[in-house]
This record gives sequence, structure tokens and C-alpha cells, in this order.
Amino acid sequence: MSDNEKTLGRRGLLRTAVAGAAFLPVAATVPATAATTTAAAAADPAAAADPGPDRQGASETAFTWLGNSGWRIEGNGKTVLFDPYLTRFPTHGFDPATPLTTAADVVDAHIGKPDLILVSHSHWDHVNDVPYIAKSRGVQVVGTATTCHLLQAAGVDPAQLIVVKGGEVLDFGGYTVRVVASLHSRNAKHRYWAPGTLTAPPAAPPRTIGELVEGDTLAFQVRLGDGPSTLLTGASDFVEHTYAGLRPDVAMIAVESTARTTHRYVPRLLQALELPRTVVPVHWDDFETPLTDPAVQDPGMDLDGLLTQVRQLSPHTRLIRPEHLATLHLRP
Repeated sequence: MSDNEKTLGRRGLLRTAVAGAAFLPVAATVPATAATTTAAAAADPAAAADPGPDRQGASETAFTWLGNSGWRIEGNGKTVLFDPYLTRFPTHGFDPATPLTTAADVVDAHIGKPDLILVSHSHWDHVNDVPYIAKSRGVQVVGTATTCHLLQAAGVDPAQLIVVKGGEVLDFGGYTVRVVASLHSRNAKHRYWAPGTLTAPPAAPPRTIGELVEGDTLAFQVRLGDGPSTLLTGASDFVEHTYAGLRPDVAMIAVESTARTTHRYVPRLLQALELPRTVVPVHWDDFETPLTDPAVQDPGMDLDGLLTQVRQLSPHTRLIRPEHLATLHLRP
């Protein structure tokens, strides 16, 4: 989660930039190739991108942005959820005493038929809706020991929980998940929000956002069939040596705060990932605007800085700014 107090920014339009092209407001778009220099508008938010002549035979994966760092990922007959936080309730400036709540009707409307849930860390804006989804759909959840302890306390069957640390490669048949040890961002005083780890389930279910401690942070690299290899991140820091060699086709990169407390975050990240072909910035919208409304940029998040740095450092990288519930169709 962000370390800045939440204030509402202007409503964002979906925009894309490719190789330094200016942003254009569109309903939804995916540029044709990494070398394209103009953004092509598509009337249909679910319109597929033309991947270029060398990519026509590759399988397509659909990515629906659920706000914050959340995604619904569909391909090869499978659906994977990452950090699915859809309820988006007000926290009054990150008040730790804010009660946890889940809007079941909102969650049900947008998660499809998930086969698996991946959780980067245990702050509420990543894990709040996971207990409901896991219990109502009976699907497995992959996360840290702390995440799994919290979910067990919330009533999730331990048989549904897969504890990982980073380094595991999980083959689920039809899709694979590589678990990557990562880091959470820090505030201007280099401190974490709600830090801590759990060695056992709490005696009672968590009731407030302050009870959901981070519990270490993970990233995941997911590939459905022979679709694109996609790195999913939920926080704006990382461990260089664990990212080395990943070389994702698509990198969903969490935006850092305007305080820029992670040293040379974007340059180091792009170098570690060897300049991904496609970058999609995430974790830049506020957590409280309903998911059915256009995304509102949190002014404390340095979205423009990330976009500018990627264009400068990797001009052939395709940049896609997502919109709430818009679907991107991507190939390797």
C-alpha cells in the first residue's frame, strides 16, 4: 500500500504511450508493436492488440485491471486473480482502526471463475476481499506464511492455502507461477506501514486494517499456456538478484510515491528486468473511488515520473496506462 495520505486527484482517462508518443485519451487501447510511435484508439475496451507479424501465432492472455495492483488474468482456459481488492472502502487517512468490510456483490460481479488467487502481501488493499473469494469459490491461495495465517484466522480452510517464500516455480497444469521474493515500499522516514510477520494464526479474525500486517512481500511471474510471461508486483521496491533473469514479456510495475524513497527505483528495475517489451503502471489510483468509476490518480503517487523514466531509459518499451475494469489482450 502507499505511504501517503489519500486525497482525491483528477479523474484519469485511459491513455497509452509508445516509444515516447504523447498520451491520447481513448476508451481502451493496446499499441500494435513496441516500435509503434502513435497510440491507436479502440472503441471496444476489450479490443485485442495486433502483436505484429512475428507474434501472430502466439496465444493471447486477457488482463482486466481491478484497480490498485489487482488483476483478473484469463487465458488457456484458466483464470488467476492477483491482489483482488474490489470493495475499496474509505479509511479516513489510513486510520488503523478502520473496520474491514467486503462488498460481496461488487466482488462477485468482477472476479469471473477464478482457479487461483495470488497475494503479494497482507495489507488490506491487497488481501481484504481474499477470504470471501476463497471461501465462496473454494479456490487455492498462494501467499506468505503471514498471509496464510491471516486467511486461516478469517475462516479459510488451511487445505486451500499454499505457503511460499520466493524462488518456487509452481506448475498448476495449463499455467505456471514463479514466486519472487520482493520488498515493500517505505515512507519518507524509511519506515514501513503496518510491518510485522506472524508465526501462527491470530486467535481472532482480523477486524481492522491495522491488524493486517505486511508479512513480507512477494512478486509473481505468471504464464498461462504459451501466452506472455507477466511479472505482477504489489509494491514499489524489489530485490535485484531475485529479479535477475526473469525477462518478462509484460511487467505490471507498482508506481512509487513522489517521495521516491526507493533508491533509483525505475532505472534499477528496468535494468534488472532487461527492458521489458511492455510496461503497465499499477498501484497509482486511490483505493477508495468505486471500481465502476474512472480511476482517480493519487497525487502522492509518481505516475508521471515512472512514465517519463521508462520512455527515456527504454524508448522501445510499450507503455500502457490501464483503466478500471478495462481489459488488455496481450501476446508474448
